[in-house]
Amino acid sequence: MYNCTKLKKGSKILLHRVKNPENYGVAKLNNSGKIVKVVEKPKKIISDYAITGLYFFDNKVINYSKKLKPSKRGELEITDLLRKYHSNKNLHVEFLGRGGAWLDTGSIDDFYKASAFVSSIENRQGFKIACLEEIALNNKWISKKEIKKAIKFYGNCNYSIYLQNLIKK
Repeated sequence: MYNCTKLKKGSKILLHRVKNPENYGVAKLNNSGKIVKVVEKPKKIISDYAITGLYFFDNKVINYSKKLKPSKRGELEITDLLRKYHSNKNLHVEFLGRGGAWLDTGSIDDFYKASAFVSSIENRQGFKIACLEEIALNNKWISKKEIKKAIKFYGNCNYSIYLQNLIKK
């Protein structure tokens, strides 16, 4: 889908269109789809492309991060880091398009909505979303023996039942 994990130089962010960009960090793009500006929670709407929180960075991120200063809110802002990459012409973009799901959990209401969405999909399809053990097993990074250890660790719960069904196949 995306080649973000093969990134060797610079940074890449994933964007998604939203109805309420004032609640997010946003990226303004030019007609060529290149980033022109990055703004954290803009008071004046400059774009409806929210920065999803999916970031990929090269190793320079460590030094850039160490030089960040707290914002007026007293926080280190990811948008400041992104602006550093942008000023060096090393900030690139991908779009989480139609059919992709991005669920923000910045408020308790959003958290409940995301939880209901995930539950609905998992119950309808019978698959867990982002089950790390399943991903690792399918990629042959772990064996069925490690799955059995995980089942023992989690105890008697629905997640263990799901894992048990994975190793029956």
